[in-house]
Amino acid sequence: MSARLPSGVVVGALLRRVNDSGGLGMVLARGDAQAGSILVLTRKNGGNPRFLERGIGFDGTETLVVSGPQDTDNEQEIMEYCARRRRSDPDLWVIELDSPAAERFAAETILGR
Repeated sequence: MSARLPSGVVVGALLRRVNDSGGLGMVLARGDAQAGSILVLTRKNGGNPRFLERGIGFDGTETLVVSGPQDTDNEQEIMEYCARRRRSDPDLWVIELDSPAAERFAAETILGR
């Protein structure tokens, strides 16, 4: 078993990386600082939303997997998905990243690659 950084530390590092690169990163819902899961909403110039979270890939390794509604302009659908996820997991962090490199930053920071 590998040691993971606390979720609050990972979220803070991810937000700093995105903001320092000229993008915009913000916390939509604060989760458990130690062990909360992290749901990432990525956007490119305010559009093209995609949800990503840590999961297990086909080869059994840890990866970011796509979840929730994708490529929709319906903000209500996006916020309802976040709210549903938080109801079922109140420790969940929900963060939004608006940057052309958001997915790369998420993979590098959350997965440590």
